Amino acid sequence: MNAESAPATILGRLNHIGVATPSIVRAIETYRTLLGATVIGAPFDLPAQGVRVCFIDAPNTQIELIEPYDDSSPIAGFLRKNPAGGQHHVCFEVPDIAAAIAELKVNGATVLGEPRIGAHGTPIVFVHPRDMGGVLVELMETPKTGH
Repeated sequence: MNAESAPATILGRLNHIGVATPSIVRAIETYRTLLGATVIGAPFDLPAQGVRVCFIDAPNTQIELIEPYDDSSPIAGFLRKNPAGGQHHVCFEVPDIAAAIAELKVNGATVLGEPRIGAHGTPIVFVHPRDMGGVLVELMETPKTGH
């Protein structure tokens, strides 16, 4: 890609890696015991998305642990295919979610659903894995204050 065709939307920092888990409590203990995690947020509910989440801080990013509320949660479907859990998505910050969505669509990518407020309190959207080399990518508008 040359400078003339560079995207207007700038890919920002890796904000977090989403990890689906059947139990946030057990996953926290695993990260604490095996990797020495010490900065672990309190789990909280995201009713609109049907999940409970918890963030574990690493020096350069976060791990988002995601547990489904029930069988209707999209994460429950992931866990049916991957009972032990596993990497669900990667999340990158973008300066303007609306501009990112418009550019993705112009370039033929499939944006999954409409923007909604994510766990960090900013707008998010997902890009279909088939357009991203098999990886589910979440784009998140860069938080205005802190992370």
